[in-house]
Amino acid sequence: MRKSLFIGRFQPFHDGHRALITSVLDQGKDVIIAIRNTPVSETDPYSVQARWAMIRDAFPDQQRVEIMEIGDISEVCYGRDVGYGFREIRLDAATEAISGTAMRKASRSTDDAGH
Repeated sequence: MRKSLFIGRFQPFHDGHRALITSVLDQGKDVIIAIRNTPVSETDPYSVQARWAMIRDAFPDQQRVEIMEIGDISEVCYGRDVGYGFREIRLDAATEAISGTAMRKASRSTDDAGH
């Protein structure tokens, strides 16, 4: 079976990511989630292993959801007639407003307040 591919940092994996992936699974399609191997930093605080665990916790069915690590890409390029499509999935406004950046900032603020 051909699968749908999601590529991202998933810093952290959140409800917006879950909703996007679930929308494809609900269509009966299996997915591959490609985690970009970004260096751990203040702006990207989660290791690949931590993000992998977050995704696996959300989607334990390894038959329908495959996870893989990829390099830290800067762009996705394709030629003509590549044999697969590109599509944008739109969700409700509240879900699309979820921001991993805001979540990381809030987490850092909470960490700073506790010290």
